[in-house]
Amino acid sequence: MFLRPLRSWALRTLRRQGPGIPALGPGPRGVQRRIWPPDKENEKEKKLVVCVEGNIASGKTTCLEFFANTTDIEVLPEPVPKWRNVRGHNPLGLMYLDACRWGLTLQTYVQLTMLDRHTHPQTSPVRLMERSIHSARYIFVENLYRSGKMPEVDYVVLSEWFDWIVRNIDVSVDLIVYLQTTPETCYQRLKMRCREEEKVIPLEYLAAIHDLYEEWLIKGGLFPIGAPVLVIEADHDMQKMLELFEQNRDRILTPENRKRGP
Repeated sequence: MFLRPLRSWALRTLRRQGPGIPALGPGPRGVQRRIWPPDKENEKEKKLVVCVEGNIASGKTTCLEFFANTTDIEVLPEPVPKWRNVRGHNPLGLMYLDACRWGLTLQTYVQLTMLDRHTHPQTSPVRLMERSIHSARYIFVENLYRSGKMPEVDYVVLSEWFDWIVRNIDVSVDLIVYLQTTPETCYQRLKMRCREEEKVIPLEYLAAIHDLYEEWLIKGGLFPIGAPVLVIEADHDMQKMLELFEQNRDRILTPENRKRGP
């Protein structure tokens, strides 16, 4: 039910660009990727996009809140309220209750809403995003498929949509901040914050998500990594995490420091 709105949105967006062929830019592993929207010739400075990635309850929201009041930073949290209420329906809650039935429904809408996040006009020099369209595909869709809860046809359809988006729309990022935690730490935090949909999440699910993040961002080779990765160990208490965020402020927000990597 969500594929048609996504297709219509994409077609309308591309038509608004007017005649001509969009500029081409380097994609993952040498694949040419269309850049959308096209760069403005008079743009003085490239705006930067930083994605904060990590398991459920790894501290992503805390990280975004820490930097939210920094000058020239805009913060985009995950659009979880949208996933909880689509015209009165809660696909997030339904997916946790019955992933086999509702996995495609949720992940189609996640892909749409994350695409909206990536393409939302950026008003500040640095954008800090909670997760990305890339982790939606490489972590959560992949987990549904590997765990046997998503049929191959659903997996292929979502993958086709994702591949089309990456080829035709600029959803690139400049840095990935990976908050690395153990599944056990996330599970304890999950129980403490008591979000309704998360009450049914078992430790095994968090372990599977953790393993996929490690495959993608640490071991490499699972899927393309389109940006440098800054790893922050995030098993610590709140005070220690705030100290680590402050220690890594320049590496996260300053371009020249970011280029040197961790």
